Amino acid sequence: MRQVFLFLSICLLLFSCTNNSKNEKIRASQWLLGQWKNTSEEGIIAENWSQPNDSTLIATSYYIKEEDTLHFENIILKETEGELVYETTIKGQNNDKPILFPLLSETENELIFENLQNDYPQKIKYQRNSKSGITISVSGKQAKKIVSEQFKMTKSN
Repeated sequence: MRQVFLFLSICLLLFSCTNNSKNEKIRASQWLLGQWKNTSEEGIIAENWSQPNDSTLIATSYYIKEEDTLHFENIILKETEGELVYETTIKGQNNDKPILFPLLSETENELIFENLQNDYPQKIKYQRNSKSGITISVSGKQAKKIVSEQFKMTKSN
C-alpha cells in the first residue's frame, strides 16, 4: 500500500510540474490584454487584445483617419509546444493569408518577433512601459532603406 501511495504521489508531482510550464509564454504575455489606443492629429490607432483560451491571445488592430479605416488586421499570438508565434492577417495584403513572425526574444516587459522574409516590417516589438502604457515598434527594410515606426499606446480599459 505504501508503494502505491508513493507511486501516485510521484506521478502527481511530475504531472503538476509539467502542467505548470505549459503555456508559460502566453501567461507571460498577458500584459497585452485590454484595449490600447493612440490618438493624434493623424488619426486613431488601436489594438484590442483578448484571450479565448490558455494558449492563445487574439487582437484586432486598426488605423482610422477621420471616418476612413485605412488599416485593419487580425492578430493571433499562439503558443505551440513552447514556441510563441505572432500571426497577422492584413486585409488586402498577402492575398489575405497570414504572415508568421516567430518570437525572437522576450523579457518580462518586451516581446520581439521577426520574419526576415516579409517585405515590411521584418521586426515587431511590444514593450511594456507601465501598466497603462506600451510602445509598439515595427521596423525593417523598405525600398532599400531602414524604416522604423513607433506607436505609444495607452490602455483605455
